[in-house]
Amino acid sequence: MAELALVLYGVYLGLAFGLRSWLQKRRTGSTGFHGISGRLGRSPEWLGGVLFVVALALGFAAPILDLAEILDPVPALDGDLAQGVGVVLAFVGIDLTLYAQVAMGTAWRIGVDENERTTLVTNGPFAVVRNPIFAAMLPTAIGLALLVPNVAGLAGAVVLFVALELQTRVVEEPYLLTTHGAAYRDYAARVGRFLPRIGRLAGRGGAM
Repeated sequence: MAELALVLYGVYLGLAFGLRSWLQKRRTGSTGFHGISGRLGRSPEWLGGVLFVVALALGFAAPILDLAEILDPVPALDGDLAQGVGVVLAFVGIDLTLYAQVAMGTAWRIGVDENERTTLVTNGPFAVVRNPIFAAMLPTAIGLALLVPNVAGLAGAVVLFVALELQTRVVEEPYLLTTHGAAYRDYAARVGRFLPRIGRLAGRGGAM
C-alpha cells in the first residue's frame, strides 16, 4: 500500500496545490499563495503555517520511509480493514478538497494578505461548513496515514489537525471578521467550522 499512498499523495499535492495555483494565476494574475503569516518564530500565525508545511512533509515522507524499510507500520493499524478504510477516506477526501476549491472560485487563497479583500463564499459546500477545504484535508490525511500507518504518517495527520485549527482560529477567522464584518459574523453564527453546526461563532442565532 505504500506505493499507492505515495502516488495518491503526489497526485493530491499536484492537483490541490500545483494545478490550483496555476489556474488561479491564469484567472487572476496571482497564484493565490501568500505564504506563512505572522512574526517569524514569535506568533501562533507563524506556527500554524510552519506546522502545515511540516504535516505535508511528514505525510509525503511516510510511504518513502516505509518503502525504504526505515519505519515499520504500527502493528495495531497494519491490517486489511484499516487499509480499506484508508483508501475510502483518501479518495473521498481528495475529491471533496478539489470540489471545495472549485466552489471557492477566484476567492481561493493559501494564506492571508490583510490588505486584500476577497469575496465571502457562502454557497455550495460553504453552506454546510465554513472551511470545507480544510475539513476535506483531514480525512485525506487520515486515509493516507492508514495506508502507511507508521509514526511519520500518523504524526503528520495529528500535526495537520493542529495546524488547521491554528490557521482557522487565529489567522483566517479574525481576517474575515475584520474584512467582512457583520456578513461573516452572521454566516459564522449559522454554519459550523469543520462539521455542520459545530464550532459556530457567538452571534445572532449562533453559539460557541
